[in-house]
Amino acid sequence: MPSVAAVERSVVPEIAAAAAVLRSGGVAALNQFEVEAKRESLPAVYAVDERGQDILGRSLPSGAWEQAQQWVREGNFSQQVRTVQMEDGHRYVLFITALDRRFGAKPLPFPGGRSPPYAPLLPVMPVIMGLLTSLLFSAGLAWYLSKPIRHLGAAFKAMASGQLDTRVEPAIGRRRDELADLGREFDHMAQRIGTLVVAQRRLLHDVSHELRSPLARLHAAVGLARQQPDKTDASLDRIEREAGRLDELVGEVLTLSRLEAGVAGIAAEEVDLGELLESILEDARFEAAAKNVVVEYAGITEIRIQGHAELILRAIENILRNAVKYTPPGKSVRVETHFTSDGQRVHLMILDQGSGVSETQLASIFKPFFRGGADNQTGFGLGLAIARRAVEAHGGSIIAKNRPEGGLRIEMVLPVEQALE
Repeated sequence: MPSVAAVERSVVPEIAAAAAVLRSGGVAALNQFEVEAKRESLPAVYAVDERGQDILGRSLPSGAWEQAQQWVREGNFSQQVRTVQMEDGHRYVLFITALDRRFGAKPLPFPGGRSPPYAPLLPVMPVIMGLLTSLLFSAGLAWYLSKPIRHLGAAFKAMASGQLDTRVEPAIGRRRDELADLGREFDHMAQRIGTLVVAQRRLLHDVSHELRSPLARLHAAVGLARQQPDKTDASLDRIEREAGRLDELVGEVLTLSRLEAGVAGIAAEEVDLGELLESILEDARFEAAAKNVVVEYAGITEIRIQGHAELILRAIENILRNAVKYTPPGKSVRVETHFTSDGQRVHLMILDQGSGVSETQLASIFKPFFRGGADNQTGFGLGLAIARRAVEAHGGSIIAKNRPEGGLRIEMVLPVEQALE
């Protein structure tokens, strides 16, 4: 037979409490205990004497007393039965027939594997309600998580069909999870792709337009050579000039296209901007001398930047040659450089004394194939466009302003790797 301590640990609290009340206060105390237990909806604890009668006068459920006796005879003290030996010699058997279902307790089976006739019912309704609640919550959560995925799937299909203005951020709303971040990255990608495609389409349109003029002159020169054999040399000279223009145009277009795509095609290196400027100024002064224009320089002599020397050279050279081109004879072009106050960027300004540009056209001079009106039809209009793309590829910026005293001022800002005093 198990020890008293083991039995105390194995019984449910109601039986242990009823046994303690009966041992200390007798039948009257147990009766009061059961009244309080019934008020609290606790399971009833029966106390049966040697005659098989409940000492509180209650009727025993059918078969309950027989099962309790069998457990006591076999020494099989379950969680629902125990004996109490009183000081007056009386011995009582305390047991519970069925636990309240709210406690979720499971009574031990009858000896021999038989189920007691008073076995508690399973909590079917709470289980069903729990399952339904879980299903509804899971369905709502799945819908919430899959909503941005559905929007992304539809956006990818729209992009694949050519709708480059497709965006998903308005549909995602104010979400701040990883799926929302993915949607914003998609919008950034779509915007970049749209910009590149539009730029390529515009470039192809402009190139096709620009190619018509030299090709038409080539055809005219060939026709003239056939009709007037005595002017073959002049026609060949014209063909050579137009072929050179076509070669120059193709080179400019390829450079601009490479910059539009964000691929310079040249490995980044350390560039001494002062040394690069010295070379550019030497060439510009040689060309400017032919039209009696002076090129002046004032600023820093040594500046280290990280970038592509050829692209920086093309950007500065294009702007400087334009300045020399539109500056009247006897005037000057001035180039200035200085650091920002924090020493992290360098400003390079090119100031000419030409007629300037109308305020309405200032924002357009950096666009490809823009040539500023009927009085300016020389060149291809790609020099400033290439300059802007080259500067932006280095993380810099470029702006143009009219000077109060006349002429145009173009300012480039480039990040500095290291400045040498």
